[in-house]
Amino acid sequence: MAEPATAEPYKPRYRNYVLFVLFLGYVVNAMDRAILGVLLPPIQQEFSLSYTQLGLLGGLSFALFYATCGIPIAALADRTSRKWILASSIGFWSIMTALCGLARNFPMLLAARVGTAIGEAGGSPPSHSLISNYFSLRSRGTALSIYALGVPLGGMIGLYLGGHGNDWWGWRTTFIAAGLPGLIVAALVAFTVKEPKRADPPAAKSRNPFAAFKFVIARPAFLNMALAAAMHAFVWYGAANFNSVFLVESHGMTTSQIGTWLAMFSFVGAFGTFFGGYLSDWLSRRFEDERFYMWVPGIAVIICVPFQFLAYLSDETIIVMLSFATNAFFASIFFGPSFAMAQSLVGPNQRALSASLLLFIQTMIGLGLGPLFGGVLSDFFTPYFGESALRYALVTLVLFNLWAGLHYYLGSRTVRRDIAAAKQEE
Repeated sequence: MAEPATAEPYKPRYRNYVLFVLFLGYVVNAMDRAILGVLLPPIQQEFSLSYTQLGLLGGLSFALFYATCGIPIAALADRTSRKWILASSIGFWSIMTALCGLARNFPMLLAARVGTAIGEAGGSPPSHSLISNYFSLRSRGTALSIYALGVPLGGMIGLYLGGHGNDWWGWRTTFIAAGLPGLIVAALVAFTVKEPKRADPPAAKSRNPFAAFKFVIARPAFLNMALAAAMHAFVWYGAANFNSVFLVESHGMTTSQIGTWLAMFSFVGAFGTFFGGYLSDWLSRRFEDERFYMWVPGIAVIICVPFQFLAYLSDETIIVMLSFATNAFFASIFFGPSFAMAQSLVGPNQRALSASLLLFIQTMIGLGLGPLFGGVLSDFFTPYFGESALRYALVTLVLFNLWAGLHYYLGSRTVRRDIAAAKQEE
């Protein structure tokens, strides 16, 4: 069943402008989240933190509030103005990021990161829903991949700013500088983005903020896709939280050097992000088969594994850097196809909630447990491997990408049937 013509209600120029503004919102989202990773070495030194505390700061404390707050905020976005929720969220998380720089101890910094998480919970779900109203299914994967470019590009800015800002101003002022641009983006969303008209949802659905949970059971493609993204995020966030510490300990780099290298890897990841959505859209249209939205990211996460082994096990810095760069490309491919499926496996009046449900599963498992697992495992390995403990903990973490690939394959077995069921609701 074809989507209705009203799926793209505005002219291409304005649609692309809105996509650009939403992309900017995701850039500051990723920037404010990524900057902590490169600033962990000076924070660890100042507050005398263990690996487990670093994992808690960069993972579970953020993920718990980000994921749990995301669902009620998304449910509200499905019933009210998405642009105002998005604008308010961007403004709030930007202020909380700046407040990280004022923390005088570990609990204060932890509280500020929790505030950042609550704000960022209202970022992606309304953005995904808006994009799905502005762009039809035939171009949605590409549009969401362009939006998802905010992750590597925002991460690149955050990592570069964090690495060099720490050397220029110290980590506290760097946090403050990172928080300010989001206030400008919040104003752009509030005053220049139009709220598209949505079809009136059935009364029962509009009153039930947790309606999207039923799709986890009724549509196994969604569940498998969400678990695949979660397992990949387990590796993504778990490794990213400790990459700067690893490069200091194993390769003697400064924070400026680390920030520059990690920013370059994020830039490479931007190409992978766009490539993943574009390739999935093209193959799906070319062969009239939606399974490519599962196959493309599934193959990519498997390819990541050998390059991650090289990155953490090689003693040659040039091999490590080339491996990190190659992995960044393939690791970023999953964004566009996964986001597109989250929007295509539900009806039009549940898209923000669907995006939030995907992010809930991905965040709680990936961001919540990945860094914590890496930190606990590093502390556990320390008596056995000494200074190499973190290295072997990260190698162990990499294996979860194989699990991710399995779930993408399982999702491909039912995705066509589940998309057809979702179209019946339009």
